[in-house]
Amino acid sequence: MKLIIAYIQPERLTAVKQALYEKEVFKLSVTNALGCGQQKGYHESYRGVDYEVNLLKKVRIEIGVNDDFVKPTVDAIIAGARTGNIGDGKIFIMDLPECIRIRTGETGSEAIG
Repeated sequence: MKLIIAYIQPERLTAVKQALYEKEVFKLSVTNALGCGQQKGYHESYRGVDYEVNLLKKVRIEIGVNDDFVKPTVDAIIAGARTGNIGDGKIFIMDLPECIRIRTGETGSEAIG
């Protein structure tokens, strides 16, 4: 089992969800996040005062999958999120030692679904 964490542009969320649904990955968690990477932010002026905005809006997606769904899930995220510009995002894949479905008590790969 793996935990896939992806940081993407907020406007690409719909495209990523559609790509995931096409690969039959339906269970995901989405959180708003702030961060910066190679983009390093931007400057903005408000009422004559210059502001440096270095934390940009991102969306964090977390998906727990069985091993045979890792490649299709990653491919779907890339297909939906890629624009070719700096700031498209990152994907992290981590081992998931245990998963428990609270409702039924199932554990392991049966709990992920």
